[in-house]
Amino acid sequence: MNFTLTDEQEKLKNEFDTFFETEMKDAPGKFLKNTLEATYCSDECFAFHNSMQRKIAKKGWLTMAWPKEYGGQDAPIIDQLLFNESLAHYSSPGIDIFGMKMFAPAVMLFASDEQKARILPPIANGEVSYCQGWSEPNAGSDLASLKTSAVKDGEYYVINGQKIWTTGAHRADHMFLLARTDPSEKRGRGLSVFNVEDMRAPGIEVRPIQYMNGGHMYNEVYFTDVRIHESNLIGKENDGWAQTRATMNFERSGVGVFVSVKHSLGELVEYAKTTIRDGKPIIEDPIVRQKIAKLYIDVEIGRALAYRCAWEQQKGNMIVSTTMASESKVFGSELAQRLSYFATEIMGLHGQLETCAWSPMDGNMIDSYTWCMGSNIAAGTSEIQRNLIAWVGLGLPRFN
Repeated sequence: MNFTLTDEQEKLKNEFDTFFETEMKDAPGKFLKNTLEATYCSDECFAFHNSMQRKIAKKGWLTMAWPKEYGGQDAPIIDQLLFNESLAHYSSPGIDIFGMKMFAPAVMLFASDEQKARILPPIANGEVSYCQGWSEPNAGSDLASLKTSAVKDGEYYVINGQKIWTTGAHRADHMFLLARTDPSEKRGRGLSVFNVEDMRAPGIEVRPIQYMNGGHMYNEVYFTDVRIHESNLIGKENDGWAQTRATMNFERSGVGVFVSVKHSLGELVEYAKTTIRDGKPIIEDPIVRQKIAKLYIDVEIGRALAYRCAWEQQKGNMIVSTTMASESKVFGSELAQRLSYFATEIMGLHGQLETCAWSPMDGNMIDSYTWCMGSNIAAGTSEIQRNLIAWVGLGLPRFN
């Protein structure tokens, strides 16, 4: 795989950078700390996210790597990755990760022509927001054991159950829902995927879960006799587990985390250069220098891994891309943790201050520290990812 950018790609990258540098001057400050959480935390932030999404869609960048038959440009995967890197570097919102990055690819693979024509255009135009209806109180890492039921009643499915850790459910227009349509089947064999068209429909209740840093991104979602028309069953009934496994790969293979870590690492280096301890800048401490160098090396390893994963996905090599998506997820989550732990170590007690006159890096690292503790759980625990690497990638046996 050749990582050298062509002249056209360099020009495109500069166009991305110029756009985000200009647009993010008007962004609420919370986006500089945690883009995903900030997107959902307030009306102001969510409005800015929606505005950015429409601007990005108007330029055709949301769907540049989509097939032309679905309104995309069939652009090379490297173009999409360059866009994702620029987006992450400037801490920009404007991408509905659940609709654009997860559900839309699954719709292209598994949905009917009628569903594609109905579902994809609003996503491509940046007009809608999705959330993900997967995890339950007793079905997180063991997702296939979920209990939410979908019982056929004429032309409708009646949904009953509970979802948890549902990011952005309080803001979302729609949800892609995984529910059990055949209780007689074990685990993943009786699951189906549905497009919930209205998150404010009768019988849907959203309850907030406040994060440890005070933010509100996660929710519980309760379904009580919610009726979903059969036209919103994606693909075949009881084929939802295959769809979900494919969707997981799209969720786990992003390059953004590595660019975000690199950006934060650059800020940490500036802090180390300008902060005097024991009569000299922190950056002159050889242990600090070694750890910073190791983090920079890990960032480049992670970027290469994410590029390779996307390349394999584009070629249709799902076995390799499944393994590499899990590798990218584990490496990215644990790298973000290592950076946050190291930063708070060298900052000392001042590093625990939130935004104020005395907080280093505007309080960004304590926010990252509290956030990163759950990063090796969200989107599949590191233990689950390592199991997938062992079973799918290395062909090692399962132990019951």
